[in-house]
Amino acid sequence: MAEPVRVLFVDDEVELVSAVVERLGLRGIVAEGVTSGAEALSRVETEPFDVLVVDVRMPGIGGLDVVQKVKQSHPRIEVVLVSGHGSLQDAEAGMAMGAFDYLQKPVEIDALLDVIQRAAEKTRGEVLSGLSTRQH
Repeated sequence: MAEPVRVLFVDDEVELVSAVVERLGLRGIVAEGVTSGAEALSRVETEPFDVLVVDVRMPGIGGLDVVQKVKQSHPRIEVVLVSGHGSLQDAEAGMAMGAFDYLQKPVEIDALLDVIQRAAEKTRGEVLSGLSTRQH
């Protein structure tokens, strides 16, 4: 049995972080959440993650900075950018830095699960089964 997918969800909206972490957990993903880019960079150094889902615009260290730093220090970790204020320029900049994908808020949970599964498969170099898009 494959290890569960490990996701770090990063957004400065506390309620959103807790809701998404809970919903991912219900679908068999080991999800943790933090509310700043600085916290995300710290956690990546101490815990193994397959995928980071990061808000583009946050106070302090934003999502594009997180992509750049994570891809330098942990190139195998895939980073998915999410933004409610995003622009095509943000998406292009993030992808140029090595982001796996870019999603607009509000993100549908099934779309998020799909991109997490594809990103985790790339991280692990294997096809994963058992990520349910249906709530249990």
